[in-house]
Amino acid sequence: MVATLQKNGWTADNFLWVGTSGQIEEKLVPKAGIRLETIEGGAIAGVPWSVRLRNLAKLTLSIVKANTIIGNFQPDVLFLTGGYVNGPLAVAARARGVPAAIYLPDIEPGMAIRYLSRMAERVACTAADSLAYFSPGKAIVTGYPVRPELRVATKLNRGDALRLFDLEPIRQTLFVFGGSRGARSLNRALMSALPNLLKSIQIIHISGQLDWPEVSDRATELDGSQRRFYRPYPYLHDRMGAAYRAANLIVARAGASMLGECPAFAVPSILVPYPHAWRYQKINADYLVNQGAAVRLDDEKLGEELAPTVMELLADQIRLAEMAHKAQKLDIPDAVDKLSHVIISLAKRAIS
Repeated sequence: MVATLQKNGWTADNFLWVGTSGQIEEKLVPKAGIRLETIEGGAIAGVPWSVRLRNLAKLTLSIVKANTIIGNFQPDVLFLTGGYVNGPLAVAARARGVPAAIYLPDIEPGMAIRYLSRMAERVACTAADSLAYFSPGKAIVTGYPVRPELRVATKLNRGDALRLFDLEPIRQTLFVFGGSRGARSLNRALMSALPNLLKSIQIIHISGQLDWPEVSDRATELDGSQRRFYRPYPYLHDRMGAAYRAANLIVARAGASMLGECPAFAVPSILVPYPHAWRYQKINADYLVNQGAAVRLDDEKLGEELAPTVMELLADQIRLAEMAHKAQKLDIPDAVDKLSHVIISLAKRAIS
């Protein structure tokens, strides 16, 4: 994203989002009232050589369009969050003297951010463990910028959150999700374990759209007493924060959002790194494990270990409370302000 700074503050007109054509951002960004431009690009690591060469050619050609975009919009600052689409923009911005800031949500930077950091003035990080990947003085810890609607929900009374799902305050609540598209191995492991788990706990389950037909059919097979304590959804929109607040324990993938959202809600987690993004999600999970806020469960062991791990943790109230406390200690409530300060400071320096 590129932005211009004006004396009367920031409005949507001050921002330009530059993304990749054919992605969901083509719908979401204009809907948010922000202008969108797209360029071509693609991964050049972890893909076959034929794809790598094709995407490298796309990225090289995209420098020309990125230069045109930067020239027309004339931004004061460039804000990058990783991804190969940022390469052409960073090159064009550097050539025009536009300062760049990067935000690293994960613990370990990927190849794109490692490369882009050489052209950036500042790198904002979620956690201090990331500082070692950059030259001294370049990176700063801002924390993870939890979405405002989720941050507001951290103040919600747990009883009120449970009532939104028609669940019981006397039962412990497990919240399971795998991202907007879901996680098939996680969904199936949970569905297999439902009869045993629902004997003593209640579950909020976001399956994602892809597995929803299978999950919905499985829910209809539960008997009445089991169904009473099971709340499956393909996706949660305005109640995601309430689900976090209702939970005593979370089971989820180890994407970057877990580094901010679990601490914000002071909720312990069982993290299952996505096997095809193994390194980054594994490092995210291990960070929270090492901080005492989570347990890591590998994808291939889900079927046999999910239910026992859940029940063991929920039965140990002392350990669960300690994990919640250690998660809360990792929260940086003003992360949005800290990250904004990094961006605005660079913009002010550029126009002074």
